[in-house]
Amino acid sequence: MATPDAPKRNCPKCPRLVAYREASRAAHPDWHNAPVASVGPLNAHLLIAGLAPGMRGANRTGRPFTGDFAGDLLYATLIKFGFAKGVYRRTADDGVSFEDCRITNAVRCVPPQNKPTGAEIAACRPFLESEIGAMPNLRVILALGGIAHQTVLRNLGHKVSAYKFGHRACHELTANLTMIDSYHCSRLNTNTGRLTEAMFHDVFDDIRGLVAAPRAGAQA
Repeated sequence: MATPDAPKRNCPKCPRLVAYREASRAAHPDWHNAPVASVGPLNAHLLIAGLAPGMRGANRTGRPFTGDFAGDLLYATLIKFGFAKGVYRRTADDGVSFEDCRITNAVRCVPPQNKPTGAEIAACRPFLESEIGAMPNLRVILALGGIAHQTVLRNLGHKVSAYKFGHRACHELTANLTMIDSYHCSRLNTNTGRLTEAMFHDVFDDIRGLVAAPRAGAQA
């Protein structure tokens, strides 16, 4: 199984992100402060694609969606639906293991104000492309937010205009690969009611059904 390409610790691709990373290293030398690697088995059926590491979340802990509010909802949901095991404690060494699920981000380094530029998204796109290409059993991609949705489409050669983002929208990208959208599990979205726990669980109910469905062309 091929190992996906990943940015090095001192990846120089995006000057603005490099400067932000260096400033964080100076202010918080005990934090991760580097591109955040994906986690979970490469033979998983589900890939979760987020936007970028949070400053006090993954940029601090070194694991996607770990250490901030978004991770509270995501990890609790993964454990509830059997895509992870253990007790989530907001640290990368809490012992949580991933079951048939891998987590990545469209942009691997923390951006100022959680807003990567188009050029930064494009610069990081090859890493997501490599990620997808290294998952031979991939059946479902969960896109958390509109930027992840657009980045996945561009990586797979689809026109963004042909697939409208919408919470719980399902997009058949190939005979055996579906992308399902969700509003991002950020504190802003949950505090405003744009995304509720029940709405997020509905998405994972859909994912469970998609993962269990027979592959196209498979013998009965």
